Amino acid sequence: MNFKKNVVLGICMLLVFSVLAACSNANTSNPPASNAGGSEEGQGSAKKDVKLTFFNTSAEVNTVFEELFKSYHELNPNVTIELIPTPIGGAQLEKFQSLLASNSPATIANLDAGTILQFKDKFLDLEADKAKYEALTKPGAIDGALLDGKFLGIPWTAQGYGLLYNKRVVEEAIGGTFDPASIKTRDDLAALFAKIEAAGTAPVMLHGADWSLGAHYLGLTYSLQSESVDSNRAFVEELKNGNVKLSENPQFTGLMDTFDLLIKYNARKKDPLVADYNKDSADFANGNAAFYFMGDWTWAVIGGLEGRDQEFGIIPVPVSNNASDYGNAQVAYSEPKLLAIDNSGSTPEQQEAAKAFLEWLVTSEKGQTAIVSEMGLSMPYKEVAVQGSNIISEAVTQYVDNGNAMNIGVINYLPQDYWAKTGASMQKYLVGKIDRQGLVDEIEAYWKSYAGK
Repeated sequence: MNFKKNVVLGICMLLVFSVLAACSNANTSNPPASNAGGSEEGQGSAKKDVKLTFFNTSAEVNTVFEELFKSYHELNPNVTIELIPTPIGGAQLEKFQSLLASNSPATIANLDAGTILQFKDKFLDLEADKAKYEALTKPGAIDGALLDGKFLGIPWTAQGYGLLYNKRVVEEAIGGTFDPASIKTRDDLAALFAKIEAAGTAPVMLHGADWSLGAHYLGLTYSLQSESVDSNRAFVEELKNGNVKLSENPQFTGLMDTFDLLIKYNARKKDPLVADYNKDSADFANGNAAFYFMGDWTWAVIGGLEGRDQEFGIIPVPVSNNASDYGNAQVAYSEPKLLAIDNSGSTPEQQEAAKAFLEWLVTSEKGQTAIVSEMGLSMPYKEVAVQGSNIISEAVTQYVDNGNAMNIGVINYLPQDYWAKTGASMQKYLVGKIDRQGLVDEIEAYWKSYAGK
């Protein structure tokens, strides 16, 4: 997801943190047991002094990483790790490119998956470690991290998004216990919204920023076509070639019919483009809206609010009135950032030391505590020694564990400006400046501009 760029949204899809795992024993065919909750000793400690550099685009947690580097150095005195920080919302890609151009690349880079794909020839192929991480992670986690079929970066965290709900508000409106599984279709959602409105509460909060509308909402169009990322990529190519008419595509039309429903019941309908992320999140957490189209990253805002409601959950965005249609039961889910190891200027000793550190990071209790407790993130690993505080992430995890996650990995292959350009069109539609056909025309024109690219 690539999930977005301002101080508050650092945990959002464009900026969401990522730390990769990697392995020290690349020659080993049998995957090691996870040491989650076990030994804190480093794995495969270097026999001579090795210095690693760590390029971090998750600027919000620079200090957390620095403390982890110190802890690892205490366990492995021969390994020193230096942080290369980037500012929140700063020119991170430009800084990464400048390091490459100056022949001083970082040993480890925490980057958006799409950026790793863009510079795939600069990173170490981790195919030899793939089986190890398939054994450590939840089903589908490694497949979701593959870029053009190559294992170039290891996932450490994952995010999900959909319609978040405030349990108290919904249950007060319906006068009983809310079963999220009861919302199987658009009509189910419309009936629930009507009850909530009748009870005197705004049914849904629709955030009007271009990243939310263009990447997260409209972006579902590209993932709803199929469960296969490759098939979804082929769909995008057909869009570029002008061979797809969105007005005739059931996934797009269904998604937009649901969007019309959200517009009708939007808590911000009087001024939908204000897009104050802090206020929208706080109003939802305080019960001023029953649902909120957003992701689990919003916990960074609402988790620490005083006097907020306590119970929250998530449901998928229903895109049709056929309960069995793909997407109606699946929460959008991705691994937005990966940690990759340099292969353009790093020595074999540095690469092996980097693998050892990354394995320790995602399997040791100290590393997992930092990721889950201090960063407030969810890990796509089978064995996690610590309990997180992010209630919404836990709700997303239940969908994942039940096999009800939609792999939105196609976004890794989309142009860097897709969400901003199409998000602007969605904003026009939101305020009634263009109608459905006008929206279709603008989206199709955007994709045709990339024909042959």
